[in-house]
Amino acid sequence: MIRLLTAATLAGAMFAASAASSQTGAPLPLATSAPQEAAKQPSAAAFNGKWSVLIVTENGTCDRGYRYTLIIDNGNVTYGGKNNFNVSGQVEGNGAVTVSVTQGNQGALGVGRLSGKYGRGTWEAPAGGCSGRWEAEKRG
Repeated sequence: MIRLLTAATLAGAMFAASAASSQTGAPLPLATSAPQEAAKQPSAAAFNGKWSVLIVTENGTCDRGYRYTLIIDNGNVTYGGKNNFNVSGQVEGNGAVTVSVTQGNQGALGVGRLSGKYGRGTWEAPAGGCSGRWEAEKRG
């Protein structure tokens, strides 16, 4: 469970996933041309590579901290190690990230933002009563 929470944090490790509206909160336009919209949207591929993620528990009885490697490939987040838990997540072109870590019936969620070669966010594992923060650095 502790590894799961840590990995989730890390994976979740990374991210703030409510990007259905613009930065100002105004609704997105209903009619746009696809080429113009594509030109304006940054690509999630800018975050491709290995990320070292530090997960810190701030609330609850989970282990204090862990460091994990996550892989981002065209916006998809996966775990870069060999543990027996599942990590899945998504990074948007603007750096908003959401991550889920599960092991059996336990799980954790992480949200935050990546910018350039760094990122940070928060995580929580409601069933385990733990939560905290994560920090990430691109390593390759």
